Amino acid sequence: MERKIQNQATGFQTRDGAGVNLVRVLGIKTVEAYDPILLLDSFDSSNPDDYIAGFPLHPHRGIETISYIYQGKMTHKDSLGNEDTITDGEVQWMTAGSGILHEEKLPASERMLGVQLWLNLSAKDKMVPPEYRSIKKAEIEDITIENGMLRLLAGNYKDKKGFQSKYQPLDYYDIHLNPNASISLNTEENRSIVVFTLVGDAYIGDTLVKEKTAVKLTSGKYVEIKSTDDKAQVLFISSTMLGESISWGGPIVMNTKEELNKAFDDLSKGTFLQDKISY
Repeated sequence: MERKIQNQATGFQTRDGAGVNLVRVLGIKTVEAYDPILLLDSFDSSNPDDYIAGFPLHPHRGIETISYIYQGKMTHKDSLGNEDTITDGEVQWMTAGSGILHEEKLPASERMLGVQLWLNLSAKDKMVPPEYRSIKKAEIEDITIENGMLRLLAGNYKDKKGFQSKYQPLDYYDIHLNPNASISLNTEENRSIVVFTLVGDAYIGDTLVKEKTAVKLTSGKYVEIKSTDDKAQVLFISSTMLGESISWGGPIVMNTKEELNKAFDDLSKGTFLQDKISY
């Protein structure tokens, strides 16, 4: 059975961090439909003034943040002592777990193009030790497909294996289609699948989806993605639904209000970081 569009979420312009202009596509109003993807922010600008203010030091607990910078740079620094920069075509993967403080700087570049996802952690994994990992270009396979390319950012594609998520399973592809091209992707029926049109419009099944739009798909064994008369760059995100309660406050996502209150109480008392080296 072919997967079709179950829900569409069109991004809107907003500002976050110290004044970063971005397109917020998924957020607190879409958590149930797009479970386990909590947030999807898209960056696309040729004006450094839109983003160089960056994201100053801030906390996270209960989630993983996954940043994919197709063009541009992002520098990460955290309370575990990590400091790392990714550039064109690379990924930053941060497990906030029990608690981490981090900052993200966005140096000026010819174009800043990419996305950040927040991937929910299950109740049993909310308080795992925090970690940081970057996925460099040498670890990302560019797979030639008919009339295009598929970049395997994480998970599996056919017999190919990329970076493997430690907690919540995730297949994450960056699909590039030439004009009037298509790709058919086989899928496990129980997977929760989100497709995002990063650059250009694309047909998902027989429905035209405009640029900077996320769609959640119905269940099924495959999905057909087609470009228009122009090229398209589409992100494919496949995971499993958690179906758990969510209590979300700013950068912290827990399962209950009590857990959320405890997180902010820990912040105020200076007991938020369970694993701290220095900052």
